[in-house]
Amino acid sequence: MEGLGISWSTLIAQIVNFVILFGLLYLVAYKPIMRMLDERSQRVKDSMEQTESIKEQAANAEGEVKKQLEAAGKEGQEVVARAMRTGEEARQKAQQEARQEAEVLIDKARLEIERERDEAIDELRKEFTDLTIEAAGKVIEQSLDKEAHRQLIDKVLEESPTLKKD
Repeated sequence: MEGLGISWSTLIAQIVNFVILFGLLYLVAYKPIMRMLDERSQRVKDSMEQTESIKEQAANAEGEVKKQLEAAGKEGQEVVARAMRTGEEARQKAQQEARQEAEVLIDKARLEIERERDEAIDELRKEFTDLTIEAAGKVIEQSLDKEAHRQLIDKVLEESPTLKKD
């Protein structure tokens, strides 16, 4: 092979140098690079898993927020409904109290009117009795006892169906 310009000793030396260089590179460069690539690959996988986990948590949190919003909406509607019922009850109670107060006032007014009517009738009877006594005294021209006349007129009035007390 020397005719081709290849020397066996140089070829063996280059092959040994290549094997030594390949062994050193394998130990020094290939293993650390592979370890670094494996670590990076693992970090990427961990990041992807963490991202998926965060997405799931975000989806769960969103679902929870929706549930809470729905619950808050329902609770708000219940509060409004209770407030409306309470307002309606208060309005009805106020109307009932107003009716009762009006009835009490009407009853008092009726009693007052009856009392005043009775007083007016009694006053009218007394005046009528006095006028009758005066008229009878003038007609008869004798002086009768006023109290006797009054008793007589009261008796006639009591017996009269039109002037009888109620």
